[in-house]
Amino acid sequence: MMSYGIMNLASISNIHRYSFAVAIGYLTLCHISRLCIFHYGILTTDFSGPLMIVTQKITTLAFQVHDGIGRQAEDLTAEQSRLAVKTRPSLLEYLSYLLNFMSIIAGPCSNYKDYIAFIEGRHVHMKLLEVNWKQKGYDRLPDPSPTGTVAYKLCITLVSLLLFLTLTKSFPVTYIIDNQFINKTSFMSRLGYLYVVTQASKPKYYFAWTLADAVNNAAGYGFNGVDERGNFRWDLLSNLNIWNIETATSFKVYLENWNIQTAAWLKRVCYDRAPFHPTALTFILSALWHGIYPGYYFTFLTGILITLAARAIRNNCRHYFLSSEPLKVIYDIITWFVTQLAVCYTVAPFVLLAVEPTIKFYKSMYFHMHILGLLVLLVLPARRQDHPIKRLQNRFTENSVKNKKEK
Repeated sequence: MMSYGIMNLASISNIHRYSFAVAIGYLTLCHISRLCIFHYGILTTDFSGPLMIVTQKITTLAFQVHDGIGRQAEDLTAEQSRLAVKTRPSLLEYLSYLLNFMSIIAGPCSNYKDYIAFIEGRHVHMKLLEVNWKQKGYDRLPDPSPTGTVAYKLCITLVSLLLFLTLTKSFPVTYIIDNQFINKTSFMSRLGYLYVVTQASKPKYYFAWTLADAVNNAAGYGFNGVDERGNFRWDLLSNLNIWNIETATSFKVYLENWNIQTAAWLKRVCYDRAPFHPTALTFILSALWHGIYPGYYFTFLTGILITLAARAIRNNCRHYFLSSEPLKVIYDIITWFVTQLAVCYTVAPFVLLAVEPTIKFYKSMYFHMHILGLLVLLVLPARRQDHPIKRLQNRFTENSVKNKKEK
């Protein structure tokens, strides 16, 4: 309600800033209280999960209202223009968007315009109109059903649940910092066990996110048009792509397919709008959103280093392996192997949470990924990439010059 008051009473030029500060600040206070109540226990179900989703929705809507009312169309990117909200929502629309039963527990966060189109019965129709059905031999618009997709996703949730219940107890994550394990096991064996532990911890996320996606689809929400083969897509709200995660050959691809809607939120409210160092600021915001456990910050700060190092390697080395298919296969195998190990190394503190076990773990790993990442950044030249804001400014300047010449 505080955020709704800001949206209606604050100046349009500042509603996104005030809403962001209040929502993230309130979430952080709640994370602090949660730490005081549960200490380092994370198995107890509490309010923080739903509140994290509501925080995403509040800030998403605030930025999109600011784009729609407080900015000129030529200052927006194509995506910002498409998602911009032209009128402030009513209280009923606002609460419905934030607290609807389909996403209140585990998300995902959707865009306000998509949600309102769904509530008003326009969601599927809008997506269907993007396709020329007469060319495909249809006399009228088809009526896509989510039944098959929902059944498929429920099968995935069942398999994920079974894997989680069996693998988690068999491969406890705390074993990676066990003194006997560290002292009597070789480095390569510890790396292998780290990979197995990480794989064993994934099914619970696969279960929760796929089930949340299926719930939305069962209600008729999440239709995303037609793919290149003519199949109906129900992945507008999907939070992960399991195949792309398990076969990722770069840190970037891995992150783009893991918790997809949160990554999209981070991109829209931070990365695309950050005045400097967008990658670092985005990782820091992600850590703050997750909570105040030190392990989160170890993970996301390490993620900054790994992302920048991986980008430098890709920009400087990948083109040498594209001259022939065998070389590209070799490159893909090597980068898949390194990516999977880098992810395991980076996310371990996310599960360990506290400072002492995190430092103990990284010592047992000889800080090898940190050292390799720093060496890569020191040795390989950085290739400058234009930030979205810079590209937009350049495009605006080019258009202004062009218009002057035409006049």
